Amino acid sequence: MTARDPTRYLPELSQAQASLTHEVTALDERGRLSTLHIPAERPLTVYVDKRELVTLMTLGGAPEALTLGYLRNQRLVRALEDIVSVQVDWSVDAVAVVTRSGIVDVEERTAKKVVTTGCGQGSVFGGLMDEVDRITLPADARLDQTVVYRIVETIRAQQSIYKQAGSVHGCALFSNAGELLYFIEDVGRHNAVDAIAGRMWLDGLGGEDKVFYTTGRLTSEMVIKGAQMGIPFLLSRSGTTQMGHMVAERVGMSLLARCTGKHFLLLTGRERLVFDAMQEWR
Repeated sequence: MTARDPTRYLPELSQAQASLTHEVTALDERGRLSTLHIPAERPLTVYVDKRELVTLMTLGGAPEALTLGYLRNQRLVRALEDIVSVQVDWSVDAVAVVTRSGIVDVEERTAKKVVTTGCGQGSVFGGLMDEVDRITLPADARLDQTVVYRIVETIRAQQSIYKQAGSVHGCALFSNAGELLYFIEDVGRHNAVDAIAGRMWLDGLGGEDKVFYTTGRLTSEMVIKGAQMGIPFLLSRSGTTQMGHMVAERVGMSLLARCTGKHFLLLTGRERLVFDAMQEWR
């Protein structure tokens, strides 16, 4: 991954840490007692300039990046330079964001909220859908079939909270050569994608030559967020929804669903995928 430019402005960030799993005991069907680990889940209430904005239910692995990515993907803050600091305090389950000039028309822009599908139940502010048609993805972006397989295998071998405790979703950002750049897990896939968006922002990474992978469904929220990050390829081991498919077609994004082993289903953006041995769609 490209090294972070030391001359770029970065907001002041806390380095909050929290346990990602919790130990519990359980009885199995034979009455035997066992100990197991389950994923942590905790509220994180976001305050922007002392105004309560939203409470996110999160695993807590990357709270600063999650907060930044949420503000970015909701189009509430347009530039990283507009943010002075992001300070997470787990003793009160809150994060305080200080901006330079506040959020313009924040009351109006956050008045209408859409609750989205999926684990951990995400939400988007209503005006977000109005911006879909303004998104332009790179027309010349291409992805080799062999890279799809490389990405799927990398995820299969990745050490994760899911393998230890289950009940979480994972999202990852790859280069178009199949190099893993970020891997983040959370109780909801929408949180994981926001956290990756926040890290991309901090590292100054664009999405035009990147591939996004999620273990969850490719819903409209996931597609919109991926498009806002400028990423032309979304992969999932699961499927898509009708609205996710519709939005992907509108923005010209390639959706690859049911990605397991050597199998995948290319649903949209067929012209972007370069098949092995010069295979062509008929």
